[in-house]
Order: sequence, then C-alpha cells, then structure tokens
Amino acid sequence: MRTPLAWIVLAVVLPGSAQQGGNARLLWSDEFDGPANFLPDPKKWTYDLGAGGWGNQELETYTSSAQNAFLDGNGHLVIQALNDGAGHYTSARLKTQGLFAFRYGRVEARIKAPYGLGIWPAFWMLGEKISSAGWPACGEVDILENFGAFTQDGNKNHGSIHGPGYTGATGLSAAYIFPGGADISDDFHVYGILWQPQHIAMSVDGNVYATYTPKNLPADGVWEFDDAANPFFFLLNIAVGGLPGFVDRPMGTTFPQQMIVDYVRVYEYAPHRR
Repeated sequence: MRTPLAWIVLAVVLPGSAQQGGNARLLWSDEFDGPANFLPDPKKWTYDLGAGGWGNQELETYTSSAQNAFLDGNGHLVIQALNDGAGHYTSARLKTQGLFAFRYGRVEARIKAPYGLGIWPAFWMLGEKISSAGWPACGEVDILENFGAFTQDGNKNHGSIHGPGYTGATGLSAAYIFPGGADISDDFHVYGILWQPQHIAMSVDGNVYATYTPKNLPADGVWEFDDAANPFFFLLNIAVGGLPGFVDRPMGTTFPQQMIVDYVRVYEYAPHRR
C-alpha cells in the first residue's frame, strides 16, 4: 500500500553524491533488452493485478497485458496507462516480490516519468514481510514519485520512507526540484538511493537531496530498514487518480501515459556482500 505524503522534511537539493567509493559490485540488474512488444523478463518481474483502489482510491485496473507493460525493442521497459474512452483505466504494476529482494547497497534506475493531472508514477520498494506483517510494518521506500496534482507538481520528485509511526500524511518525505524550470517528464533521470545500516540517502542524477536515519523518526516510529529477515523488493507502476487533495482526477489528461525505464541496477558493497 502506497499512500501520498504531506510531511515534507526537506525540499532543496543538497551538495553530495550518491556514490560510495569504488568497491561496488553489481548484484542485480535489468537492462530491458529484448524484441519489441515482448513482456518483461518473467524471471525478474511479476505483477500486482486488479482494481479496488489499492488503499488510495485509485481508478486504474492493473493488468499483465502487453498493452500495459512491454519492451520497446530499444532497451527500454514501457509501462503504459490507458483510457478506453469511457472512464475505464488500465495500467501495470510490476514487482520483484518472490524473485529478488535485498538489504543494503546502491540502487539506480534511469527513468523518463510521465506527468499529468491524475497520473501517479512510482519506483519504490517494500519489505518482504508485507506478506506476514502487512503495511506499514514491512517498511516502504519511495525512490521516484510524482503525484500529478493541481499544485503544479511537475518540477518535483518525491523521495520518502514509511514505517510504523510515520505513514501516509506523517511519512518522511523530501522533494527534489529539477533545476532550470525542467519538468520531470522532459527527459530521463537517474533516481537512486544509497542504503546502509541506519542510513538511507536519496538522489536524482547523483545529487543527494535527503538523508534519513533513525534520528529522523517520531518518538513512536520504528526503523524497519535493517532487519535481515525483511529484505526489500522493487515495484514500478503508474497509478491513475487517488486520494483527493494529493492525486487529482485525470481531467483533460491525454492518454496513453508512459513511464519509460532504461535500466534498474543494484550494487552491493563490502562488508554487506552476499
């Protein structure tokens, strides 16, 4: 369950780099190579399916159709939200749950995100114990997120963490503002995190704009990001619509809307290598 956030703890780009020395080793990746119109690699990705609002009053139905998630033949994954013209929306929500999960390392994904009213793209992570403990006890890390709101959110990427005691409107969130008046949908950007014990740093194009540690949590907050029994898996999706006041209805938005993913990579560092 992914819920929009309201608590902005940082909204400026900080100097810094998402890199950590030269001892990184590629742990997992998908470069999305393959023929045009093929489905994503089933050894790496599976799907969340269905409707029901997903806890956020979303409007889309998630499918596993090649109309909603496919390779473009040029080394990209395309996630596509569609409108049948009668107000019925379909999209895709891919995940690595049950196929790949990890704890600690550097994540990089080069993505061209869409922007429009009611369009809610995201690249994010959930803890594997969601199956037993549910959300928010599993923890959540949002690496790319844009709410498609009336409040002119197009020049921002939101990076956030959620867990017990800091969920939804009380989640810890930061906004990266694209320089020079750029829009999130103008071009590809590299969205990343550096995840270390008691430390998660958020970056866009190598610029670190927020760092979270247990010290940032409210008094009743629980840091869910160091449990060896709770590795995290990835999700990629476009939602349509959502909770009023956070994600607006797609009034006047042109479809299809596409999120284009060039690659997703995970690097690990000593001493946390497997």
